[in-house]
Amino acid sequence: MAGFKTIGEVVDAELNGNVRNYIWRKTPSQTTIIGLWFDLSMSPGMPPPQYYIGAITTATQLKQSTDGGLYHGANVSPSSKYLRSITTMANAVTALPMNVILCDYLLFYPFIDEGTTDEQPMTNVLTLPRYTDGEGVQVMAVQTNAGTGGQKFFFTYTNSDGVAGRISRTVTMNTSTTVGNILGSNRATDNASNPFIGLQNGDKGVRSIESVTMLGIDTGLFSLVLVKPLVQTCFREITVPYEKDFLVPTMDLIQIQDDAFLGFLGLPLGSLAATTLRGDLKVIWD
Repeated sequence: MAGFKTIGEVVDAELNGNVRNYIWRKTPSQTTIIGLWFDLSMSPGMPPPQYYIGAITTATQLKQSTDGGLYHGANVSPSSKYLRSITTMANAVTALPMNVILCDYLLFYPFIDEGTTDEQPMTNVLTLPRYTDGEGVQVMAVQTNAGTGGQKFFFTYTNSDGVAGRISRTVTMNTSTTVGNILGSNRATDNASNPFIGLQNGDKGVRSIESVTMLGIDTGLFSLVLVKPLVQTCFREITVPYEKDFLVPTMDLIQIQDDAFLGFLGLPLGSLAATTLRGDLKVIWD
């Protein structure tokens, strides 16, 4: 069990006060589409939304201390912090049940232009702030300015072994115009219900993006976002809280790195507009 040798050590940590609960609330204003992944970090609430603002096509880091995200408390180094449990609840049934993935958002490349087929080089002055070797780091494409959709693109990247010039699979964008829509998540157009973009065979993660190339012209803008998926949970029923406990029965506590920017990706079964999503994170440190 990560960070603790026995359940008794977990109990002792809680009795010693090394545990905190932090509440969060999101009230999406966007009309989401059934079966398309959506980036809840762009929705209003607590924490406030973030909109992937930065220098054009330049690597921009995300950190709790400067950018927010779901609050999980102060840094605890040299100790290690772990996710003890997550509770989720919604006040409307329209989009439920809804699977969600809790991610550590690491780095993004904003304002990638869908209106040109020229290769768009990315600027990489900054590197990954956490998970610095890139292993397990995934890439998603988030719509930040609406386009028509249906176009294709690919990107080149440096993998977790430090090998540059790797090529992603070709992504067919879905046709949702919703800001926050995950562009590659449509079984109808892209044969994929995964929010993350496929990598070259054998690759285990991404350190940086080198370039993006559109294979057709559209009118929108999007960001490529590098995230580390941490755990999956769900919103089950209206007004009924669902708790996922990582101690019982799995004894698989999930580590949260210092200054992590946490956020949810959701797979709604309908529109999330005017739905209030709320819950809490319980963290513990050794």
